[in-house]
Parts: sequence; C-alpha cells; structure tokens
Amino acid sequence: MTSYVFTFGGSTRSDDPRSRDKTVVGGKGANLAEMAGIGLPVPPGFTITTEECVRYLAEGGEFSDVVKADVAAALGHIEQAVGKTFGDPADPLLVSVRSGARVSMPGMMDTVLNLGLNDVTVQGLAASSGDARFAWDSYRRFIQMYSDVVLGIDHHLFEDALEIAKEDNGFYADVEMQAEDWQKLVKEYEQIVADALGRPFPQDVHEQLWGAIRAVFDSWDSDRAKVYRRLNDIPGNWGTAVNVQAMVFGNMGDTSATGVAFTRDPATGEKAYYGEWLVNAQGEDVVAGIRTPQYLTKASRERAGAKPLSMEEAMPAAYAELAAVFELLERHYRDMQDIEFTVERGKLWMLQTRSGKRTAKAALKMAVDMVGEGLIDQKAAILRIDPMALDQLLHPTLDPEAVRDVLTKGLPASPGAASGAIVLDADTAEKRAERGDAVILVRVETSPEDIHGMHAARGVLTARGGMTSHAAVVARGMGRPCVSGASAVSIDMASRTLRIGTRELKEGDVVTLDGSTGEVMAGHVATIEPELVGDFGTLMVWADVHRRMKVRTNAETPADCRTARQFGAEGIGLCRTEHMFFDDKRIAAVRQMILAEDEGGRRAALAKLLPEQRADFHAIFEEMAGLPVTIRLLDPPLHEFLPHADAEFEELSEAIGIGVATLKRRADELHEFNPMLGHRGCRLGITFPEIYAMQARAIFEAACDVAAQGGTAPLPEVMIPLVATRKELAILKALVDREAEAVFAEKGRRVPYHVGTMIELPRAALMAGEIAEVGEFFSFGTNDLTQTTLGVSRDDAARFLGAYVEQGIFPRDPFVSLDIEGVGQLVELAAARGRATRPDIKLGICGEHGGDPASIAFCEKVGLDYVSASPFRVPIARLAAAQAALG
Repeated sequence: MTSYVFTFGGSTRSDDPRSRDKTVVGGKGANLAEMAGIGLPVPPGFTITTEECVRYLAEGGEFSDVVKADVAAALGHIEQAVGKTFGDPADPLLVSVRSGARVSMPGMMDTVLNLGLNDVTVQGLAASSGDARFAWDSYRRFIQMYSDVVLGIDHHLFEDALEIAKEDNGFYADVEMQAEDWQKLVKEYEQIVADALGRPFPQDVHEQLWGAIRAVFDSWDSDRAKVYRRLNDIPGNWGTAVNVQAMVFGNMGDTSATGVAFTRDPATGEKAYYGEWLVNAQGEDVVAGIRTPQYLTKASRERAGAKPLSMEEAMPAAYAELAAVFELLERHYRDMQDIEFTVERGKLWMLQTRSGKRTAKAALKMAVDMVGEGLIDQKAAILRIDPMALDQLLHPTLDPEAVRDVLTKGLPASPGAASGAIVLDADTAEKRAERGDAVILVRVETSPEDIHGMHAARGVLTARGGMTSHAAVVARGMGRPCVSGASAVSIDMASRTLRIGTRELKEGDVVTLDGSTGEVMAGHVATIEPELVGDFGTLMVWADVHRRMKVRTNAETPADCRTARQFGAEGIGLCRTEHMFFDDKRIAAVRQMILAEDEGGRRAALAKLLPEQRADFHAIFEEMAGLPVTIRLLDPPLHEFLPHADAEFEELSEAIGIGVATLKRRADELHEFNPMLGHRGCRLGITFPEIYAMQARAIFEAACDVAAQGGTAPLPEVMIPLVATRKELAILKALVDREAEAVFAEKGRRVPYHVGTMIELPRAALMAGEIAEVGEFFSFGTNDLTQTTLGVSRDDAARFLGAYVEQGIFPRDPFVSLDIEGVGQLVELAAARGRATRPDIKLGICGEHGGDPASIAFCEKVGLDYVSASPFRVPIARLAAAQAALG
C-alpha cells in the first residue's frame, strides 16, 4: 500500500526510498530524513507527501480516513521519541507545521509554530520549563501565527496590540516583556479572534493540527505562491509536502537562540561561514525581519564594526558543533547549504538544510572553487548553474569613480546596482513598471504578498530585516539588488514620503541602490560594463568543451556583432536586413522604392540603397572574421515603411519628386487587412525580384571586398524568408545564384556561400523534404512558426496568454519557451524530412527561443546544429547547450 505519511528522527528510520525522494516528501522533508539518518540532532517528526496535497486540492479539501490514521500513528512516533504527549496539560508536546515543496520557495507558503498550546497547556509548559515568561511568549506567538495562517485574521491587528502594550509599559523590544505582560496580551489576542470570527480561539489541539495542515496545503494555491511559481517555472501540479515536527525552543532565555546560516557566502561565493542569529528568539524573528539579527562569526562582526557579540563569541561550544555540522553537510550534499538551527538551553538542533539560493556571481565562484576542492567535477559544475542566472552578470554595475550622494547604508543583501523612482507598495511598483518606469520598491520589510512588486522593481530597499530576511532571499533569487536593515529609513505611508536622517524624499524621487555595499544614494549614479573573466570565463570554457551545438547570435549592427563575439558567438544565425532600412538617411529611398509605379522606379531607388547595404554587410563580415553569417532578405510587410502623417507625405513628395496625391493613392493600394500574413517575405522577392537582387548583389560585393583584404573569407548564408513551397525557393535561389555569379565575374574572385530558407510556416515544415531539394540549410523561425501554428498574434497575445498559463493550458508563454508538443513536432518533423532528402543539411533555430534553456534542450534532442540568440543571451545559450548535451 502506498504511504502518504513518513516519519523521521527518533530511534527509527524508514527504509522506503520514497521517504527521501524530494518529489514525494519535498526538499525539506527529504533533507530532514537524510540529516536524521546521518546522525545529526534533528527533532523527530513526520511528513505528509506532496501526492496527498495534490489529491487533497483536487478533491475539494478532504482527507481520507487512511491519511488521518497515518497522521495519528506518526504523531505517536513523535510522542514516543520525546517522551511527551500532545495535549498533555502537565507537560505538553508542541509541534511546528511547515510547508516543503520539492524546490525551495522561500517565504511563499505558510508555517505555524508552537502548535498544541491552549489556555490549559500553557500552564503546563510554564511549570515543566520553569519559565512562565517563555510559555506565555510562545502562546502569544502561536495565537498570532495561527490566526493569520489558518483563521485568516489580519496579522496587523495583533502587531498593533503588541506595539500598544510595549508603549504602555515603556518597552522598546519584545524581550523586555515579562510573563504577566504576555499573559495579558494573550487575553487581548483571544478577544481579537473572538471579535473577528464570532467564536473563541480553538482550544482542541487536534483541531489546531488539522487546521494547520489544511492551511499549508491550501497555501500552495495562494496568489503569492502562484506568482512565484510562474516567475520560476514551477509546475502547479507538484504540490507541497507538510512537515510536522517536535518543537525546540530558541526563546528559553539567554542560553537559547535561533539562526539561519550558509556554509558559504551566498552573495559572493566566498568560502566562509555566513549567517545571522538571535538570542532568546524563534526562527520567525530572524527571517521575518522583525528584529535585526546579529552576526554569526567574529570575523563578520568585526568587518561590520558591530557591537553585539557573534555566536562564535557568545556561545562557543554550540558554535563549534554547528561549524562541524556545516562541514559534514557540505561534504554530504556536495553543495553550499542553507541551514536553519535552534539552540535550546545550550543544545544544538538542526531544523533544515537545503541547497542555498545564491547570486549568479556566487554560484559561479562556488562551482569553480568546488571543482578545485575536489567536491564536484566539471560536468557537475556545468549542470549546477542556472543559465538564466547568468543574466545577472551581463549588465552594468555602478561606476566606482562616479560621485555618490550617500543617504544611508544598510546591509548588502543582494548584489548589483539599480536606479529608479521610489515606490512604497507592490501594486504601485507593478503599475509603474508596466508603463516602462524604473522603480525601487521601498518597504519597512517585505512580505510574501509583495512578490509581484519585487519582480517589477529594479531593486528593493527595506528599513528592517537582515541578510536572510524575506527581502534578501527573494531578491537574490530574482537577481534584484537589495539593501535591507537600513534603519535610518522612516516611511510615512499617509503622506507617501520617507525620511532618511535629515533628508525627506517623496514617492517618485530617484534613488540608487548598491546591493554590494549596502549604500543608498540620492539620484541616478553612472554605471560601467561588466568584465566577463575569472570564474565566468572558466565555466564558459568548460561549457564549450562539453556542448555539441554551436551558438550564434541575432545581430545586424557592428556593435551587436562585437558584443556577441565578446560573449562567445560563433557566427550570426539571423541578420534582419529590414532593420537596416529604417535609418533616417535611407527611409526616403526605401519609400520611393515601395511607392514606385513600375520596375524602373524601383530600380532607381534600389540603386541608392545598394551602396548602403554593401557597407552594412562589409562591416558585419569584418566583425565576424570568417564566421558564418546568415542574412535574411527583406521580410516585413511594406506598409511598415510607409508614411502616415500628411507632413511625412509632403516631405517624401519633395524628396523624390512625386505628387502627394499620387503617393497617397499608391499607399492606399498597398494597404492590407492582415499584413503579417500578406505581401511580405519571399512574396516580395517573387513579385519584386529586383529588391532581392539588390540585396544579393550587396552581400556578394561586400564578401568579395572583405576577402580581397586578406585573411579568412566571409561565409555568407542567404536566407529566403516565409517560404511555403519548393517552387518559391527554387525561383529565388536561382536569382541569388545569378547575382553571385555576376559579382564573382566582375570581382575576379569567388567566396563560398549557401542559400537556404527560414521554416516559419506549418506547410514549409510539412513539405521540408521537397524544400530541402533546393535549400542548403533550414533556420527555424520559431517566432512566426509559433504564431502560424497556434493562430495567435505575438503582439496581441499578452492580453490573454497570462490567463492561459495560469490555468495550465500552456505551461509557459509559448513565445518565451517553445511549445514542444505542437510547434516542436513541426520542427522535429521538418528536421527529419530535410535530412532524409539532404543528409548534410545545416539546421538551426533563430527565433527568440534560441536563448531559452528549455527550448535549447529540445533543440539538442532533435539534433539541430546550432541555436541563435540575442547578443546578451549568447552565454546563456552556451551554458544551456552544454547542459543539454550532458543530459
């Protein structure tokens, strides 16, 4: 019988491999079982599987009798292991209830601590622990957390009551509250619940437990979790596990503590312990940013000039034990670990370990360093780096020489730099970003509900919280710069202003964040380009050794070519010639060509464009230095080039000597109802062959001229767009060949070249065998192939595709990540039929999917020869191609 509940810790260990399978028990549950299995001090507990979550949500939120019985038995396992009984009025067992998906989703789902307390058991906890203050503090925490997570009562109601209680007593910090203060506050909390719900706070501990389990499962479908999954491509059908674990307490006085630690620095990758801790606190105090925590190590405290003692100094024995655990876990998992721990009256307990979130820079350094240390090999290092994370390294950072008007300094929680207008809430951040504004989200502290605003913002600034707060962890995962714990920042939401020291700023004022130093600056600060050397260069060399596919770039300017070459491009997979025609100096000649009444008029205009086109290709061939360059002949609808305003018609009339009325009549004749499916692509070449003849001549003249300069001859590949039939390609290939031979005769030299086509119509994919009789290469234009296969306009899809992704119709936006089931079938079919006709045919992809790792993996499976991506995505494609080759 399949089990949906697995125990861990104590004197027993399940032999079922599913109990350590992350897809079944989630990452937290698997690692808790693993830590317990290797002898680390883990509080006993049990995990309810992700499978039960999926079933529970699908069946309307009901638990089966089998699961209920399994949970009761597993609760008995905890009771036996710790020698306490759940609900015992004299010495109660308390538990935590936490989520745990198969991948880390920090802050996205719900947690309940201290479960099992009520008006009776709190008295027993006070007596058994000998600490009434601790007992009542734990109870007030439980009521607030349970009311928020399970009962749906606004947590600000409880926070406001706490702040009033501290003010009435003249206290600044929570730790100043005494037992009688907490006891009084508990009564206020219970009244808040009764007023909100019309019923008292639940006293039955088993009702509490099942309520918390339901809440954790339900949180998988919360709005914030859905946003996080969409941003991180996490399928909605994975579900989350629930981990129920015996409580250990970091808030039992000055010999107790709680903390979060990393075995290496997650921001820089430095091999140094990194973390924060709090004396006399519970874990939520650290990660929620309610109290600013202290440094874990003496060295980090001294670097920061902080006064409170580090854990290494204040609790040397517990710290030494923790350091030994760090080394053991990193060797065991062969990766940097993110660890949560508690010290209860001097005894260390491990609450969690997982592979830690890290910046791209840190990920590269760790991977390269661990290869050097012998922990992993090159293949593991390649597979460990998220290709999309490299994007964090490929953009500018603050110029160290620039003048900085520093307002304050907080904690450098996530590196990088960003400038933008201050916004004070997540909704405003999202709205302004949608208008194209650069914004910085400024909050007292972020919460999971801020996820959409954090994603929309260029950077995040918080007044409270530490290096492992919600803001820090989520920003690092997103690649957003973050400065946290900037205590000088005071926010007034009523007036939408903030004060930093003596300076007052209003919403909309520009600030700059340096997430590497923690500095917050007024105004915009200049940036510099990144240097892609060191660990980045090392990993790219390893990736190039292990990948099979070539990586080209989509580029049509010398500057883009240079950038792409710096990033390792091995040629151009798509040079869009229409982009060259929109230049202000050329547009009049282009319009003259389009609006000409006959071939003679078109040729006169094309004669003006020929030297410009030749110069374009000459510059590109020089930059690419003998690498293949695929040049797409003119593709877009002609109407895109035409004037619209009367003033533009008058200006054109004066430039080319044709009357305004004639120009307008001709423009009306060219009007199309659906131009993207109209007179474009090869249809232009069929009806106006002189256009393609001019472009072909420009290509071959430039190639011959560059070859005459010495060095490696250029390798032009002439691509005919939007082909649907063999005949179209045959006619236009013959045209290109004629121009090539004419130029070669005139120049007295030849250069190698190929003529092929872009497969971007379903008919072309189906007829690929016939088309390959003529075409020497296929380049899959997956942007248009996706449009024509799905019948969806890429430009209009944003209005409804979000709903399609959210409802699971598409796993991802098909214009971002290839629709493998549909469009992918056409690519695979065309590749097979093309090869059957021409075994040596060259196959590549040049749509935006060429920079998407999931699409690149599909291209490897199909056996394409290369992918082509925008210049800044070339490194991403190189790494993704290597990962695809390694499987």
